Amino acid sequence: MAYQAVEEIQVRCEKENIPFWKAVQLEDCGENGITEEDSWQQMTLMWNRMKESVDAYNPSERSRSGLVGKEGGLMDEYRQNEKPLCGDFVSKVIANALKMGCNNACMKRIVAAPTAGACGVLPAVLVTYYREYQVPEETMIEALYVAAGLGQIIANRAYLAGASGGCQAEIGSGSGMAAGAICHVRGGNSEVIANACAMAIKNLMGLVCDPVAGLVEVPCVKRNVGGAVNALAAADMALAGITSKIPIDQVIDAMKDVGDKMDVTLRETGIGGVAGTPAGQAVAEKLGM
Repeated sequence: MAYQAVEEIQVRCEKENIPFWKAVQLEDCGENGITEEDSWQQMTLMWNRMKESVDAYNPSERSRSGLVGKEGGLMDEYRQNEKPLCGDFVSKVIANALKMGCNNACMKRIVAAPTAGACGVLPAVLVTYYREYQVPEETMIEALYVAAGLGQIIANRAYLAGASGGCQAEIGSGSGMAAGAICHVRGGNSEVIANACAMAIKNLMGLVCDPVAGLVEVPCVKRNVGGAVNALAAADMALAGITSKIPIDQVIDAMKDVGDKMDVTLRETGIGGVAGTPAGQAVAEKLGM
């Protein structure tokens, strides 16, 4: 996808009277020399893999470090036996975000969306909504195109890797992608999608990448929850007519600037942030990292 700005997609949508997702799909076809049917089949495969990944979670499994694995199961138990503060739907989103992060740490197949460290955000929002509200599968696949288009522009203008731009580039980008995608599911147009993405990224701007012992486990798994819930909040604001005063493309540029200024200890080196705390260092020493 050759788009360099969300504004380019919006202009094409208006000019050709097509929805956001279709503009992304057409660019995918043009760039890769494939038909719309082939592109749709590839995105359908991605969607099916996301659903399978959620279902593959096993609460009895632990990562090799032993740091994570049971969190998704614990959230499920809490939701079923108590009254979650966030309500039933959001608590399911939380549980699924945890499950996907744990699956990644347990070396199961996941969909990097946009990265393995942020693999729980998009499926937690989309798969949970799909199953909760019986949305047509075609709508969810369209939503993946929306997320893909936003993610590609973030990659072109800024970063997706924590080592390059901090966790704002991973969880932040994933949250923005999920916010825009769920807005499409709820009937939002290209302007609503852009506003949701912008607000989601702004809310997580400056988030550092500080994996304890250098593992994508602590605090990464729980940050997927933050990204997913933040995406829902940003989407609701955008759907309510609340706008980002800073355009999405400028927000992405600002995220890049923040990432460039971020100290190297806060970019996936496992040195700064919570990785540098006494507890974090004790974990690293115990694991021989």
